[in-house]
Amino acid sequence: MASARHDQRTGADAIADGKAEAITELMLEVAQCFFRIRALGQKTGLITSWGGGAFGFMRSLALLGPLTVPQIAQMRPTSRQRMQRLADELAAEGLVEFIDNPKHRRSKLVQLTRKGAARHSELNAQLIAIASTMGIALDEADIRKTAEVVRQLSDDVKVRSEQLS
Repeated sequence: MASARHDQRTGADAIADGKAEAITELMLEVAQCFFRIRALGQKTGLITSWGGGAFGFMRSLALLGPLTVPQIAQMRPTSRQRMQRLADELAAEGLVEFIDNPKHRRSKLVQLTRKGAARHSELNAQLIAIASTMGIALDEADIRKTAEVVRQLSDDVKVRSEQLS
């Protein structure tokens, strides 16, 4: 329920919107959850010494097929240069390879190698094994609904962020 109150800084009446407060609380909880997930990932080896981006990078390729580095960067809140460094590091490990792009001469496609696909499957299985021991008090429908709500909120945050650029 919304309640009116006076904003001392602007002299205007501000409305304390319960929905806005709930969204704020959700965003803060998601951020805290992210940092806990990252710490767990570091302890279990899902996140390497050079960051957690490798699993997400490989996951994108596993789900979507070959992509250019700029396409991968557009899907994340990071720079093309950071994704290029990550692609180069993964290529040096034999996890991805650069292939010709029929749509663009200079912008190569990045794809998983067999070794990369196997490593992605291994990491995904580890993540599922960890997840299988969590959320025991929640049912699958609630978890899927929560994931959808977070996805929608994430999309909205992305739009707002792009509007500020």
